[in-house]
Order: sequence, then C-alpha cells, then structure tokens
Amino acid sequence: MNLRQTGWIPRRQCLAALSRVILKGESMTVALADETRDLPAREAAWSRALAYATVRWYIRLEAMVDGMLDRPLKPRDAVIRVLLCQGLAEVFHFGTPDHAAVRETAELARTVQRPGAVGLVNALLRRALREREQLAAVMDRNAVTRYACPSWLIRGIRDAFPDQQEAVLQATTEPAPMTLRVNLARISREQMGSRLAEQGVVAEPHPLVPSALTLAGAADVQDLPGFAEGLVSVQDAAAQWAALLLAPKPGDRGLDACAAPGGKTGHLLECADGELDLIALDIDGGRLGRVRDNLRRLDYRARMWVGDLSDPEVWWDGEPFDAILLDAPCSATGVIRRHPDIKLLRRQRDIPDLAARQSALLTAAWDLLRPGGRLLYATCSLLRAENETVVAAWLAGRPEAHVCPSDFPGGIDRDVGRAIALGARGMDGFYYALLERQA
Repeated sequence: MNLRQTGWIPRRQCLAALSRVILKGESMTVALADETRDLPAREAAWSRALAYATVRWYIRLEAMVDGMLDRPLKPRDAVIRVLLCQGLAEVFHFGTPDHAAVRETAELARTVQRPGAVGLVNALLRRALREREQLAAVMDRNAVTRYACPSWLIRGIRDAFPDQQEAVLQATTEPAPMTLRVNLARISREQMGSRLAEQGVVAEPHPLVPSALTLAGAADVQDLPGFAEGLVSVQDAAAQWAALLLAPKPGDRGLDACAAPGGKTGHLLECADGELDLIALDIDGGRLGRVRDNLRRLDYRARMWVGDLSDPEVWWDGEPFDAILLDAPCSATGVIRRHPDIKLLRRQRDIPDLAARQSALLTAAWDLLRPGGRLLYATCSLLRAENETVVAAWLAGRPEAHVCPSDFPGGIDRDVGRAIALGARGMDGFYYALLERQA
C-alpha cells in the first residue's frame, strides 16, 4: 500500500484503537472494528495491520521507549507512550520507510494535545533509528523483550513444550497463515485447489490435515471461489482436528457444547454429510447468530439452543448424546498469533478460575453422554494447567471414563491427551483429549 496515499487518518484510527486496548483493556477485535468502521476498505486494512504489528510487539516496544526516556512519562501522558510504540512498530516491524514513519507519527502527535509531544516523538524516533542495532541487542538479552511475551506465559510455554520452546515463543511474534477447510463431503481437496489456482490463489495442501489448504497470502474470503457455496471455510489446520477426532457418524445425536462462532459446528456436520442430529449450544444468544450464519452458508441444519452447559436443567431435554464436543473457554494462548492482545490482557491469575470452569463444564458435559458415547475435550491453550492437568484430575474416581487413543500426526503425547505446539507446520496451539463413556 502506498504510504503517501494512506496519510495520517488511518494512523489516527489505529492510535484510537490501540489506546482502548492498552490503556483501557478492551478487546482489539472490538476496538478496531469500531475505530476503522468509517475508513475506506484499503485504509482500514492498513490501519488494522499496523495495530496488529504494534500489539504483537508492544512489550518489546514499550521497554525500548522507557529505556530511551530521560524521565518517566506522567500518567496523563500515557497516550504518548502508545503513539511512540506505534511509530517504532512502523519502523521495526511494519516496513514503513524511516523518514515517513517519523514524519507521520510526529504529525499525529499534534492531535494528542500534550505539550512537547511533537518534539518528544520526533526526537525519540530519530534516536531509535540511529541506535536501532544497539537497541535491538539490548532487547534480545531478555526473553520477555526478545519475544514480546509476558514472563508468566514464557514459563508456561517452557514447561509445556521444553523441546519446542524457542520455536513456540518465536511463533508468538508472527502472523498466522490463512488456512481453509475444504468440505470433503462435496468436493475433494485437489479439486478445490484447482479452483483456487484458476483464480490466481496459491494454496498448498496441509501435510498433516486432510481437509486443510494453506494460502500463500491472505485473501478476502468473500472473493474465494467456493466460499459462498459452502465448499470452503476459514479454519486453522489444528482446529480442524476437533471434528476429525470426534468423528460423528450419520444419525448420531451430537452436541457442540460451546458452539459460537460455529466453525467446528459446521465441520461436525460436514463430517457426517449433514446427517447429524446436532444441537449447537452457547451461553450467548447473540453469538449463536454467527453459528446460524455459518450454517446457512454451508446449507446445513442444527438446532440452536441458548443455555449454560453447567446448568442443563434449564435447556436439556433429557435425551443423552452420542458425541459431544466441549471446546472449553480458555486463555486462548494457542491462538495468540491471531489475537496478540492476549499478551497484554491475559493475566496469570486468570488461569486457576479458567481451569475450575473447564473442570465444571467437563463434568456437566459428561453427565449428558450416553454409555458408549464419546466426548472430545478441546482447548486452544498452550498451558498444562488448562489441558492435561484438568483432564487428569477430573478422571480420578471415574472408572467409566476411558481415554481413547488420538494419535493424530503433528501432536505431542501428554499423560492424558495430545497437544499441538503453536507454529508446528503453521498450526495454532491446541490440546485434545478424547474420552469414551463405558457401560
């Protein structure tokens, strides 16, 4: 994108969104949607890309800024720190020409209406350009600033993936690839790849997931051949293992226990060629609208029920299920490439409460499963505390619960279940444990 045509307005909206995320703790998805809504599509995309780069590297950039300041900024000037990090992100992680990044960021400083902001921004960014190698060397000495990752999460990653820790940490700094899920009930992966190639879209078959195609670059999903007809959907390759592992059969009664936004719901139906008596349950009725939209595009049907899985008396009809997918609410650290604000908003103190909730949901789901039925516990967390620790503790005293083999390629064996390391073959980080209820 031509920077001179982009101008300062997308930067202003980027700063507004970043300020909401960093200073107020709001979701970046929500903040960016609000702040870029009125921009032309091209400028909105540019603004969002800069925001993602800034947040992805914010811990490193903030440390860099603080190291160059002669004295700390006052609390009322916190927006200047955000602006400085945004400017540094343009230079170090976004590819903007140096002079343009400095000039445009300094111009944007006029809008924050703080005395001396323009001069400070101009001076600090110019100094960063002169000292970029020295600054990078200092930041690389410490894992927190090298990977722009909080220390508690680094410890969790090292504990969970001791042999892959550096690769996983590096993956937290990188954008995720765009991966498609092919509806194999209606078209082969090879045929879908040919259709994409005819439109100039370069896609490679994923080596470990039979339904996945990875694009060489991001694309507007609405323009992809086959998307409107439900032949392909956007879904990470690791996430596609959920339906493949649970493998519901035509005629099964199934439950997608935390269904929104509906990617896995659609895949469950694809695996059974639509012949699945499926209930899509979610505690948020508004989010179930997204599930409905996804299924309408795929031309599949499921019953939409609003309810809390842990309170089945309110919504359950008493008929047990053959197959249950419990994609449990979690820290989402495994999808941190797609939601880098997790690095800033998630806290170590959140994990025990999440683990307690996950255990409660697992108990509730298990009580809905018929003898001989299967339940897949899944998270997109990298942390043992939300994965095998939860399942192992839950299994104690439940002799009727049998852990099924789930030897899918690319996974790492745990004491219970199997994990996928973030970045392995381009995949997000996931954990799966497949359980069967014996009579």
